[in-house]
Amino acid sequence: MRDYIHVTDLADAHVKALDYLKADGKSEVFNLGNGRGFSVLEVIETARQVTESSIPAEIAARRPGDPAELVASSEKIKAALDWRPRYDGLETIIQTAWQWHKTHPNGYEKQTKVYSIIQEYAPIMQ
Repeated sequence: MRDYIHVTDLADAHVKALDYLKADGKSEVFNLGNGRGFSVLEVIETARQVTESSIPAEIAARRPGDPAELVASSEKIKAALDWRPRYDGLETIIQTAWQWHKTHPNGYEKQTKVYSIIQEYAPIMQ
């Protein structure tokens, strides 16, 4: 079981953390996640449904040292920065990723809003 987070929620949490630092907040460590785990099989099956593709998979034993479950508690960042994941369903996470990949087969080909955010916050990240 693993806790998956939507890339938009991840970016939103980082922007909130940078705003906090920019306002002279102290450096903190936050866990980010939905607080809910999904199995690898659930991820594969959901991806198959969303993409309408046959995705090959091989069932195998867990790798040595892998924990059975990794689920994050986001309570600290919820309390400190009022952050909450907006996209917590596995189908939504995979659907939006699939849509992005279908519409951006070569990734980002020109600058986007992400670059302007990085430039804005670069001075406080050094």
